[in-house]
Amino acid sequence: MKIAIASEGMYVSAHFGHCEGFTVYEVEESKVVNKDLIQNPGHRPGFLPDFLRGLGINVVIAGGMGETAQQLFAQNNIDVIVGVGGYCDDVIKQYLNGELKSTGSICREHKHEGHCHE
Repeated sequence: MKIAIASEGMYVSAHFGHCEGFTVYEVEESKVVNKDLIQNPGHRPGFLPDFLRGLGINVVIAGGMGETAQQLFAQNNIDVIVGVGGYCDDVIKQYLNGELKSTGSICREHKHEGHCHE
């Protein structure tokens, strides 16, 4: 299983599409076996869900994400967890322990970029 966390440095990014990169955790038997940072290749409508699907991602975690991206992930059977904040390594532990729940929030106002966790 591969889990991508939209990241700003070592922390969860407030907005998926405009994040610095993706911290990708490879998980086997509920343990992290590999961790990579993949730079965001750029935000354009519909691109990032396909990009991450191509990397074999099964779960995406972010502070906030637009409705179209969430729909594209759902169509590709990729789970999305939004409304998350904090240190990426702590967030992955919460996810693996079954303690991370999505708020289901949808970012609709890009003029408020960086303030999307509500």
